[in-house]
Amino acid sequence: MITLTEISARIAGRLLLDNASLSLPSGTKAGLVGRNGAGKSTLFRVITGDLGSETGSVSIPKAARIGQVAQEAPGTEQPLIEIVLAADKERAALLAEAETASDPHRIAEIQMRLVDIDAHSAEARAASILAGLGFDRDAQARPASSFSGGWRMRVALAAVLFAEPDLLLLDEPTNYLDLEGTMWLEDYIRRYPHTVIIISHDRDLLNNAVNSIVHLHQKKLTFYRGNYDQFERQKAEADELQTKAKAKNEAARKHLQSFIDRFKAKASKARQAQSRVKALERMGTVAAVIEDHVQPITFPEPEKQPASPIVAVQGGAVGYQPGKPILKNLNLRIDNDDRIALLGSNGNGKSTFAKFISGRLPPESGEVKLAPSLKIGFFAQHQLDDLIPEQSAVEHVRRLMPGDPEAKVRARVAQMGLATEKMATAAKDLSGGEKARLLMGLAAFHAPNLLILDEPTNHLDIDSRRALIEALNDYEGAVILISHDRHLIEATVDRLWLVNGGTVTAFEGDMDEYRDLIVASGKKKEEKPQPADDATSKADQRKLNAERRASLTPLKKKINEIESLTAKLEKQIQALDAELANPALYEKTPAKAAEKAKQRGEAAAKLAAAEEEWLMLSSEYEEAMAG
Repeated sequence: MITLTEISARIAGRLLLDNASLSLPSGTKAGLVGRNGAGKSTLFRVITGDLGSETGSVSIPKAARIGQVAQEAPGTEQPLIEIVLAADKERAALLAEAETASDPHRIAEIQMRLVDIDAHSAEARAASILAGLGFDRDAQARPASSFSGGWRMRVALAAVLFAEPDLLLLDEPTNYLDLEGTMWLEDYIRRYPHTVIIISHDRDLLNNAVNSIVHLHQKKLTFYRGNYDQFERQKAEADELQTKAKAKNEAARKHLQSFIDRFKAKASKARQAQSRVKALERMGTVAAVIEDHVQPITFPEPEKQPASPIVAVQGGAVGYQPGKPILKNLNLRIDNDDRIALLGSNGNGKSTFAKFISGRLPPESGEVKLAPSLKIGFFAQHQLDDLIPEQSAVEHVRRLMPGDPEAKVRARVAQMGLATEKMATAAKDLSGGEKARLLMGLAAFHAPNLLILDEPTNHLDIDSRRALIEALNDYEGAVILISHDRHLIEATVDRLWLVNGGTVTAFEGDMDEYRDLIVASGKKKEEKPQPADDATSKADQRKLNAERRASLTPLKKKINEIESLTAKLEKQIQALDAELANPALYEKTPAKAAEKAKQRGEAAAKLAAAEEEWLMLSSEYEEAMAG
């Protein structure tokens, strides 16, 4: 489908691709990954021809149609369904020609071609795509201008999916989708009949929808077969082999260089020394593995966690206009160790509920009880606009620490995950991910007991999302999370609440069950056959399943704690290995080297014990769930 041969490209004088090559066969579903700013979107521009390559060539079949989401969302008075149908330009042109054609032969050709491209089922297909992205039948008939920018971007996505190009390029499509839309898109891409390249930091999407990964790193492109988890394993193995090869190469070069240095001045050994010089030149060097360092994120711990429940709501209702509640019949409690994810399509009231719990929206009715001295931290994507453009991260934090020394202020900024060189950068010049880190740090600045995060990952790459997972798992307070990133939800929460039908209820299934509901578009799941003598009703069985999950919550929490501990121990061992690999440590401070070796052994023992306990508890949990 596409072959890139030694292409080079730069933006604003900065070289982003340097003699990079790639070949993708037809039908490939590839995830394009790399750190933010590495040049992934630039690569798309080279493929489409919007940006010329300084060197090399791009080869795509002449008849191939390339499609990508329009940069500007449609805002016309056309109904959504018509906008999507118009995206298939061949169908639209044939239908227009059919209205005026008079030559019987041409009319026959037009009708045959319309049959070939399945034009007569077009409206049903377009409606199905729009429905999958969250538009019901009534919404599909409304003009695009009546929707907000985020919803119009979904229309633009629906249009390019309906056009079904031979090469589909998607750049972070989940940024304007909710979890439900993301799950639908994941399933759609997996079944898409042509070639897809998708830029995404959504780990589940990259695990379930693609069959290969293209890694853009150090201005080069590397192709890996398999999903994202398989890519990570393959890359780690390749990095380890390269590190060992470099060490071996350096040892051999050192040995040869030693001989040359010893004998090059001796006439009797000059010839041997010269041959060693040539051997050294032929040997060459092995490049070091260059690792991208990701700044960790740290949320300050609450000084004292109030007794549960920290929030209790009875008969609550909330909305934006008196007498018109968005949510009602709210009867719930939040405990001091709860980790809750809010599920439900955009527009159902997830953000309204988050504002209600945070105190930003007062209740219209009912009773809301908050624990004494409860502190709540709140982060939402739209708050990025609240940052003062001309002020740096240090200046934002200094306003909250007016009497503290500069070193202490900078230390707090570092906890937010901003690199030293970015601390003095004006907010308007920070990347989206850096702004998100700063804003999350400001939201959690006063060590809240309850942290509410509304779509925190939109501007974070995969490594930064991993840092956020670690920060949330280390955080001792309660968490309410709204996110379209399923991996983040599964890695950090233990309760699911569904915002739907004008209220909030507990969802007793897991994320796999929820995904089945979404992909099936509300259709009932196929029921497992029950034995003829089984008198237990489906409702009773659901109740038993819910009770079983509730009884296993402490066990699941313990498993999550061990996973967090193993991640910390692995990081500690990696840091110790890096120190112990430095020969200077043994020469200058042998006592310190011995202490580091001892620490490494203790950490390895703890890791082995934690992994053994994790296996035992996980097996116990799976058996209990299966029973």
